[in-house]
Amino acid sequence: MSNFTGISILLLATVTSVLLVDIPTGAISDRTAGAVRLRDGRTYFDRPPTLVDAETTVNSVYAWGATYYFNLRLPENAGEPLQRVTISQYEGTDKIAFDRNESLALAIAPSGERTRLNAAIAITDTEPQQVTVDFTPPIPPGSTISIGLRPYNNPRYGGVYLFGVTAFPLGEKPHGQFLGYARLHFYDRSDRSGIFRR
Repeated sequence: MSNFTGISILLLATVTSVLLVDIPTGAISDRTAGAVRLRDGRTYFDRPPTLVDAETTVNSVYAWGATYYFNLRLPENAGEPLQRVTISQYEGTDKIAFDRNESLALAIAPSGERTRLNAAIAITDTEPQQVTVDFTPPIPPGSTISIGLRPYNNPRYGGVYLFGVTAFPLGEKPHGQFLGYARLHFYDRSDRSGIFRR
């Protein structure tokens, strides 16, 4: 699916959760075009984005020059634009550190063409790191995007690494919608046969 050269491994683990909110009568102040806005200022997606898949351009342990792509689709009936995405490592033997200056966000056209988006990328100093991507302007419903994170190097140890992905709608008090876990699998250099496994 990727237009990028080199090894491109499709590693899919989408766990889409459905938002169920018990909203008291009279709490909703606006629901135009499918948007959910509460009187206290909180905003929700009417239909949350989907974590489509995730991929890495290099899947050998401790390799340099890899980029991890997290691909999301915002449905036409989302009700709100996409303002922010956070990505946090949830599972994996080694902790992966990302380079903010070498990471980016892309818009994906139906033709497959990719265009760089204006996005501010922040990375916490905590362990595990949390990557926050803020879009200016916000991403409109009906869009497909890809967030490319550049690690300083791949993890030292092979195995499955999970990353939790959360999306936030536009608003002063946006409610974060957990989209699921992106799954990346890294292999020891001696396991050459693993390059083509999923």
